[in-house]
Amino acid sequence: MADTTEAQEPPADMPESTITPSAADAETVLESKPTPADPKAALAARMARFKTLQAQKETGRKATEKEVRDAEDRTARLTQITKLQDAHDKAAYKLLKSEDPDFERKRNWDYTVEESESWDKRMAKKARSRDNVAFSDYTKEANKVYKRQVGQLGKVDLESYAAQKAEKLQRQVQSGLLQLIESPSGDLYTVNPLNNQINTPAEESYSHDHKPSKEAIDKLVEDLEKGEKARLKARAARGLRDEQDVGDVTYINQKNKQFNDKLNRFYNKYTTEIRESFERGTAI
Repeated sequence: MADTTEAQEPPADMPESTITPSAADAETVLESKPTPADPKAALAARMARFKTLQAQKETGRKATEKEVRDAEDRTARLTQITKLQDAHDKAAYKLLKSEDPDFERKRNWDYTVEESESWDKRMAKKARSRDNVAFSDYTKEANKVYKRQVGQLGKVDLESYAAQKAEKLQRQVQSGLLQLIESPSGDLYTVNPLNNQINTPAEESYSHDHKPSKEAIDKLVEDLEKGEKARLKARAARGLRDEQDVGDVTYINQKNKQFNDKLNRFYNKYTTEIRESFERGTAI
């Protein structure tokens, strides 16, 4: 006969302290309780982390220094290789020139007549410029500056210039300053009755209504700034400064000015009142 006896539940009146918990309930209770922190273990973990960061920092610093040294060495090697290559080319050129008396003539076989003439003109112009560096007189100096400034003008918009000229000619024809004449072939041109100039605008008083373009203004400002920088650079090369022109001139040369500046640094605070009295005319 099978045992049909059911598991008896504990009586309700049994105290809770006498109930034994299961194994799963015991593990849950243990996990829920906070583990007491060990100060020494925490300090040791933090020190280990700090040493790891220090090691990483040192490794990164060494890697950076190595890359910098490699880049510097690479640049130095490239410079040295370039110098050696230039020296080799010059030595080979001198060797070929010394061995073959017709070296220059044979080398010129690779150039056309136009290229040779252009090269000769460039060399002659370069020689003239080199010989003309020294100051001779103000006229030649002004001519050199003018040529340099004309060369720096850049590309000129000829189409815009032609359009402005045609508009001005048309306006002067309408106002009566110029005469419009048609040739037998049907071509139209303007004539100035005062001097018989053809297709040339007549001189007229400035009307103060011209407004330059933004590009022209920017170019003018750029040229002025460039000239100012050149002036300051020339003054700095001569050992001069702009603040020397400020105030009264109390010196006769640069050495005397330096001596006066030194006196002012040491005695200005004592002589300020006396100088002001002299300037007011109230000194006895």
